[in-house]
Amino acid sequence: MTAETTGVRLDCDGPVATVTLCRPDVLNAQTPAMWLAMSDFSRELPGDVRVIVVRGEGRAFSAGLDLSVAGASGPGSFAELSTLPEQECADRVAEYQAGFTWLHRPDVISVAAVQGHAIGAGFQLALACDLRVLAEDAKLSMAEVTLGLIPDLAGTKRLVELVGYARALEICATGRRMDAAEADRIGLANLVVPTAELGGAVRDLTAGLLAGNRDAVVEIKALLAGAGGRTHAEQQRAEREAQTRRLRDLAGRGE
Repeated sequence: MTAETTGVRLDCDGPVATVTLCRPDVLNAQTPAMWLAMSDFSRELPGDVRVIVVRGEGRAFSAGLDLSVAGASGPGSFAELSTLPEQECADRVAEYQAGFTWLHRPDVISVAAVQGHAIGAGFQLALACDLRVLAEDAKLSMAEVTLGLIPDLAGTKRLVELVGYARALEICATGRRMDAAEADRIGLANLVVPTAELGGAVRDLTAGLLAGNRDAVVEIKALLAGAGGRTHAEQQRAEREAQTRRLRDLAGRGE
């Protein structure tokens, strides 16, 4: 499968991999074929990659689900999914979710470079990344409710973790749009920059992420990612154990 047929491509340059949605004529609207292709990228990723940048070609990150595909009658359409047995339908959605969840795997840091629309599946793709850099023209919305659907591409827990339950409920239940300034204010953005400076800001952030010791960064990500599920005592123990591993590795005594 090629980028021309799937609408998404993976480019690797040393420790940096770039996932590009390349359907600018439809504002990078997403299809099941794109999600399956992105899932495959996880298995194709070279071992030396440390940072993954996710971006969209043209003036939008992603306008969300391609309704011309989902609303048809072929594979991946709402009509087809509705005819499947419940477990088979759920399993199909799990395959689609895998196109998003690999972006927060423990050995890499993922960065979403968001310009223009990030709607529905586009918003969830940005949420799948560890970090988000937004252009000032970014517009975000969890619009699934307007179609009578729910956000099912692994975005709900990530949203709650970032903005809290009450705000996440309001965002998802209303489907309203928010601008970059609001996204920054409520904790969805790591950085907001003028649209023309988005590429440079992402490159600067990537350089900063690559400057640190890889194994230390992996340990830091694991510590922070697991902190919400640990007590203070458990987190302190995790810190001690991680630091012990780092000290032994730096002294040449690691396994």
